[in-house]
Amino acid sequence: MLQLLSSKKHIIENILRIYIKTSGNTLCIDIDPKYDIRQIKNIVAPKIGLEPDELKVIFAGKELADNIVIEDCDLGEQSILHVVKVKEKVPKKINDYGMKPLCEILDDSMFSPISESRNNSISVEANDVAHILNNDTDANITSNQQVLVKKIHFYVYCPTCKGLKQGKLRVRCNFCKSGAFTVHSDPQNWTHVLENKQITGTCENDTQFCEDILQNREPTFAEFYFKCSEHISLGENDQAVPLYLIRPNLKQIQCLACLDISYDAVFVFPCQNDHVMCLDCFKQYCMSKLTERQFWQHPEYGYTLACPNGCADSFIKEIHHFRLLDDQNYDRYHRFATEEFVLQSGGLLCPQPGCGMGILADTDCKRITCQGCKYVFCRLCLQGYHIGECGPIENDDLNNQSTSCESELSCNNGNNGEIASRTTIKIMTKPCPSCKTPTERDGGCMHMICTRAGCKFHWCWVCQTEWTTECMGDHWFG
Repeated sequence: MLQLLSSKKHIIENILRIYIKTSGNTLCIDIDPKYDIRQIKNIVAPKIGLEPDELKVIFAGKELADNIVIEDCDLGEQSILHVVKVKEKVPKKINDYGMKPLCEILDDSMFSPISESRNNSISVEANDVAHILNNDTDANITSNQQVLVKKIHFYVYCPTCKGLKQGKLRVRCNFCKSGAFTVHSDPQNWTHVLENKQITGTCENDTQFCEDILQNREPTFAEFYFKCSEHISLGENDQAVPLYLIRPNLKQIQCLACLDISYDAVFVFPCQNDHVMCLDCFKQYCMSKLTERQFWQHPEYGYTLACPNGCADSFIKEIHHFRLLDDQNYDRYHRFATEEFVLQSGGLLCPQPGCGMGILADTDCKRITCQGCKYVFCRLCLQGYHIGECGPIENDDLNNQSTSCESELSCNNGNNGEIASRTTIKIMTKPCPSCKTPTERDGGCMHMICTRAGCKFHWCWVCQTEWTTECMGDHWFG
């Protein structure tokens, strides 16, 4: 009896549930991962009224040969295979890949970055790739190459798992979005995957839409997308964001910051020299720049960073890479990005402590009312609204405000910290004449440079205007 129970448990543990999509039907079957594609055809064919030889199985842009074993395709639980009827009888030809699915081909081929010819690239040499691709079972493959093949995978941000995960590449028809699609050639770099209409293929889905496109002699293009490989598939719409700047450190390049060699994933900046940072140093780099408000509000890429070496054209385009930050700092990143967008759009932020709401108002409007806290203030000096010209804040006024704040502390227990912070900021800082960012001078000369990214305004601490040669001659050092 115990032996029977043990055997039954073993069988249950090896069951893999997958979905078979045919034209108009979706079948759910439980299979053993040791099954090959021929056995899958034998199961599916009677259910759809066809012979096994009339079917072909498509997965990730490739037709799977009958001798391919399911577990070799790296199918996850509830993954989808597309089964279509063979349109014409043609002799089957197994290519050099043994009809592996596209995702496995790319994993084995050490999918290289765009700049695969650069000296500091972390791609594998082309001859090594070809050797691995064309000699999967060749006894001449070195042990180092075998180790590298096992390490290859893509990195994605998974909105379901909420974090950095391993990913798998998938493909579908660019027009009808059907996964029953076979590619004519394999993608060779990230450009082929990330940009539209790079790789052509054949849509096996019988739709009038795709037929009309073929009649108009327009090629059918592949659309690539990524899925998380660390949770059960939620269907074809279950997608993840490719973090293509995070790659395996195949060439064991030193980190730009700590000079250590990471044997796991690294961050590769999109600069000409492909500078590398380990993920821990990249997180620290992001947090330090975030604290100093040194991110750039790029007109095309959003709130982003460039290579710390100052390389040209090195801005991070996919801002999901900043998801490596913890939740608190990522929320701060979003808040700062919103504030920077408002300021660069000609707006302003509510100066009331605890509010900071972004406000877009007409440039000639001086009286501003915050829709959040209802605070009414002057656009020019960011103080309470007043009639007449804005005057400098005198020390007596600050003392009076401090006194009023002290009396206010006794009746506003919930706002003590905010009132004290507001008073300290007014006493210790002066606003940048350009962007109004509060600035504290802790020594040195009177020549101030605004530290906010996108501003960098040079101004005089004494005059509170743009820095000039007169300021340099009159009160450079006090």
